[in-house]
Amino acid sequence: MKHTGVVKDIIKHFKTAIPDAVQDVADASGEPILVISAKHIKTVCEQIKQKFSFASLIDIVGVDYLHYGISEWTTDDSTGRGFSRGVAGDLSNDITEDSQKSTAKSSKRFAVIYHLLSVEHNQRINFKVQLDEAELQLSSIIDVWPNADWHEREVFDMFGVIFSGHPDLRRILTDYGFIGHPFRKDFPLSGHVEVRYDENQARVVYEPVEITPRVLVPKVIRD
Repeated sequence: MKHTGVVKDIIKHFKTAIPDAVQDVADASGEPILVISAKHIKTVCEQIKQKFSFASLIDIVGVDYLHYGISEWTTDDSTGRGFSRGVAGDLSNDITEDSQKSTAKSSKRFAVIYHLLSVEHNQRINFKVQLDEAELQLSSIIDVWPNADWHEREVFDMFGVIFSGHPDLRRILTDYGFIGHPFRKDFPLSGHVEVRYDENQARVVYEPVEITPRVLVPKVIRD
């Protein structure tokens, strides 16, 4: 893969300044993606802002790769359960079995992706940090880009990634007493509890859901 201009300079810089910071270089729809070591993410962000004028943090997003790479994801090898698995039935056994396959394939179940923009260079770049399921922790980059505040809170809320050094890391989209992280692929679509207002108690009450649990497990990828 060939990169020119500022992207080429960035890759060259980090190979010299922090040799183990950039683990891989990829491309997505014409935008470069640098896979960054988790322990160096804050330092890399500081340097790309100061030395290469990437003044804008566009977004921070989480990704859950549960089941990614096993045969059920592919169209040709699918068992035919691609649709039914997502809408009905007791899937606990299938999920456990597929989770074990996925875990055996790779421990890097989660990733956090940073979308950056340099107006000066008219260039976008993405940083991707891969995380073990047992070590979902990264350094906060609020000191680098203050708008990372709510982005990090959202990734924490939806995926459970801890951003150490964040001054106010709490849920931002779900309720304070919410259990679990909704964007994880093994989280039931119906959730764990349902909410209603009880007139007799004059308050909101939480109760177990009454509908059949379903999970968000995409099983087929089509071109």
